[in-house]
Amino acid sequence: MSNLEREAAPSLCGGRGFVVAEPVRELLSPRHVKLGESSEVRRLLPNLGRRMVGAWCFVDHYGPDDIADEPGMQVPPHPHMGLQTVSWLHEGEVLHRDSIGSLQTIRPRELGLMTSGRAISHSEESPRSHARFLHGAQLWVALPDGHRHTDPRFEHHADLPVVTAPGVKATLILGDLDGATSPGTAYTPIVGADLSLTRGVDVRLPLEPDFEYAVLSMSGEAHVDGVPVLPGSMLYLGCGRSELPLRAESDAGLMLLGGEPFEEELIMFWNWIGRSQEEIEQVRRDWMEGSRFGEVKGYDGAPLPAPELPPVPLKPRGRVR
Repeated sequence: MSNLEREAAPSLCGGRGFVVAEPVRELLSPRHVKLGESSEVRRLLPNLGRRMVGAWCFVDHYGPDDIADEPGMQVPPHPHMGLQTVSWLHEGEVLHRDSIGSLQTIRPRELGLMTSGRAISHSEESPRSHARFLHGAQLWVALPDGHRHTDPRFEHHADLPVVTAPGVKATLILGDLDGATSPGTAYTPIVGADLSLTRGVDVRLPLEPDFEYAVLSMSGEAHVDGVPVLPGSMLYLGCGRSELPLRAESDAGLMLLGGEPFEEELIMFWNWIGRSQEEIEQVRRDWMEGSRFGEVKGYDGAPLPAPELPPVPLKPRGRVR
């Protein structure tokens, strides 16, 4: 899912000024956001206190939702610019369509990675015949200035590297972890991994001291560096760690997100990431006038209109409010 809020507010993020350069334990509570008439997500980034973790700049956790007698996810065509979207499922399926002709069903533990570059539009929907439960996360990665005008592309990787140890299985979504490398295209030093923990396991996960990290809880009961992290919440960990203690009180699912702190200052408005007020104004005009973003063919419904821009000027600032 993408940002469908009709009263969108700009998020001003990026820059190293507010990176925590030492280990911390900062528990981030989600903001509950309604998407459409029946769907609700838990938004962890951007958060009232923290905007980014490495290049990760948007994290929604949703489900498990019982959609047996419901249409499930129905996200009409909408635009993206200056970012990558990462679709990650634990249960259910999502059908992806986009304006460069991609048509792909994404299933649990498969990577759906869309690089918007200069401009793309897409839709996301549950297939007409779908599983009972829908559970997953939608994440964005900010593109650095040297790559944010690249050609749009979509990647689907059904087979991802897996790192195992007694009681833990780490599926590598993006970047590098413990000698394994994801096939997904990355434009900054980054890591995203899905962790499955067995009840009673007590392990230490290797980390890069120069990265900042956070852990999102997807399911179960787990302690991250001694802090209980409940499903739908996220623990920000700062930098300076070479390993991360994990303990599972039950079978648990976590997502590890990390990367080098993102130096550039950004403006994130609706589904776009830019660098200036003028850029955001222009991209909104382009979407509303039907140029630049192409057409998503095959979706039964109209594209989403863009929300109005706020009356105050947009200026890129730091990583925290």
